[in-house]
Amino acid sequence: MNALTPGADSPTWPAEFAGRYRAAGHWRGETIGGVLRERATAHPDRIALVDPAPGRRTWTYRQLDERADRLAAGFLARGIGKGDRVVVQLPNIGEFFEVVFALLRIGALPVYALPAHRETEISHFCSFTEAVAYVVPDVHDGYDHRVLASRVRERTPGLKHVFVAGDPGGHTALAEVECEPSGPFDGPAPHELAFLQLSGGTTGVPKLIPRTHDDYLYSVRGSDEICGVDADTRFLVVLPAAHNFPASSPGWLGVLYAGGTVVLCPEPDPATAFGLIERERVTMTGLVPPLALVWTDAAPGSTYDLSSLELVLVGGAKYSERAARRLEPALGCRLTQVFGMAEGLVNYTRLDDDTETVVTTQGRPISPDDEIRVVDDADEDVPEGESGHLLTRGPYTIRGYWRAPEHDRRAFTEDGFYRTGDIVRRTPTGHLVVEGRAKDQINRGGEKIAPEEIENILLAHPSVHDASVVSVPDAYLGERSLAYVILREGAEPLRPAAVKRFVREHGVAAHKVPDLVEFVGAFPRTGVGKVSKRHLRSAAEQPEKH
Repeated sequence: MNALTPGADSPTWPAEFAGRYRAAGHWRGETIGGVLRERATAHPDRIALVDPAPGRRTWTYRQLDERADRLAAGFLARGIGKGDRVVVQLPNIGEFFEVVFALLRIGALPVYALPAHRETEISHFCSFTEAVAYVVPDVHDGYDHRVLASRVRERTPGLKHVFVAGDPGGHTALAEVECEPSGPFDGPAPHELAFLQLSGGTTGVPKLIPRTHDDYLYSVRGSDEICGVDADTRFLVVLPAAHNFPASSPGWLGVLYAGGTVVLCPEPDPATAFGLIERERVTMTGLVPPLALVWTDAAPGSTYDLSSLELVLVGGAKYSERAARRLEPALGCRLTQVFGMAEGLVNYTRLDDDTETVVTTQGRPISPDDEIRVVDDADEDVPEGESGHLLTRGPYTIRGYWRAPEHDRRAFTEDGFYRTGDIVRRTPTGHLVVEGRAKDQINRGGEKIAPEEIENILLAHPSVHDASVVSVPDAYLGERSLAYVILREGAEPLRPAAVKRFVREHGVAAHKVPDLVEFVGAFPRTGVGKVSKRHLRSAAEQPEKH
């Protein structure tokens, strides 16, 4: 059973498991803020962070540590303290790291939002977590986040502060927050929560994933060992830094843990990224499959020098064998496949795996204490090599979501295994091959879409009687979204563009707007009267329909 301390917001590991993980050396009693302090003391003048735009800014380990201290003191002076939640929505800029380390240092909990999130998602994060502050850029990709922040603040009375990286408009400039620390901070304990990440849930807005310093740092150390990360590693953060994959697999945190250098990439296109690889002598990066395909196509004709690049990790969605075989010859580096989840379990192909294993599997778990079960619909283990539902528990897989006890009863077994929703089979070497997902979640190029959220928006349209959103296979993104729509009797006809515009105007992230819209007269139903999404997906795959 999972343990829940009275008054706690989420279940944690039972004492017997926590003791086992500490005895094994998995949990070492470190905190993320403490790790930065140690690295700054050990090699203060080594470059920790490079932000190439605008201009080229760099932070040594000492400068990043000092900046975190000053911001931490400023946050405390404004009443933000241990246990408070702060929604952080910053792109790949140096201020993201300053803010996150400052919050971690005082035990406040960053709530990681993505740059693409809009009013619907941000308002939920702020209200549900009872956030006291919200941190945004001024303008990013042509979108004014200050206007968004003003609307969110109107809807969230408990939100006391909005801090802006850049021109604050009517809010508070992040640059004005910092002040001199008056003494040591009363920071978090290693077993306490470090931050809240977003799940890729299948119902409504994302669930919140509580990660502790102990468990997260173990996954980071294990990732470093598997991927060969050391002080000479120069890692390019191409994906949004708040994503779990570019944060910890091994990601920017893994590189900072090892004393290496993190290089930020403002845009993921080959022209921008390849130029940074050449100029900054980048050795490692992480990509989602659609982006890996774009880079693979672009590299042979590129004039940039990519010879420093040693390893590309590809994860976030299933990477096809055909695409995987093309990457190493095109980019002139090694490929590692990554299959994991923000809830915990992470699998890697290894540097000493043969080529067939690397291109045909999604890796094996980090830890010898990662427990894996592959089961049928009745939770009975399937024979080795057969496909089934993936269940897992271990030293860095959560035992419950944040403030979601009813959902936890469905998402976890009685003995603490997390139901991942993935269908996998296990090879004799222990590598996993991902066959698909049992959940309805749509994985659009690594960005997760919960169909129910978009269906609820569509149902608000006065001409819509019913709606169902399903996935459609796509050679580039892996999956696209298709909205089946039933119009009300006598309603004015709608065009697909009008449906997409209606969803977009509800303030959701752009990747959630349906790629395709099809009007139908009825939905197929299951024996108990529910909409059969399996039959809808099957119909969507018919080539003559699309």
